[in-house]
Amino acid sequence: MKVTVSRRAHFNAAHRLYRKDWSDEKNTEVFGKCSNPNFHGHNYELIASVTGEINPETGYVIDIKDLKDIIKTEVEDAFDHKNLNVEVPEFKDLNPTAENIVVVIYNKIKKQLASHLELEVTLYETPRNFVSYSGI
Repeated sequence: MKVTVSRRAHFNAAHRLYRKDWSDEKNTEVFGKCSNPNFHGHNYELIASVTGEINPETGYVIDIKDLKDIIKTEVEDAFDHKNLNVEVPEFKDLNPTAENIVVVIYNKIKKQLASHLELEVTLYETPRNFVSYSGI
């Protein structure tokens, strides 16, 4: 029997959507106000959901404290109050769209989990705009 355990987290970060190989005009045409050269910020909400078999000894799929610690180290400490374009190495050459951010977060968390556990990450950029990724 598989069960999903979820943990919600939060971080604030700034970013600019743009491609270095495009002109300012083309970036503005494609990304609109999200391509502001002075950046803009979001209050991101994140849900990390881990699915697996219940361990008969502990009754856990994963110790929620372990999941909390992974999220703190891999996401909150790495992204909170940062300019994603400038201060986060994963976005040096990757446009920090919500889609790319959720994949980066997934990869950072997944490498810390036991291989038999499945992961899905949902990232809210705004209360109405969100993306999900499960490695597929």
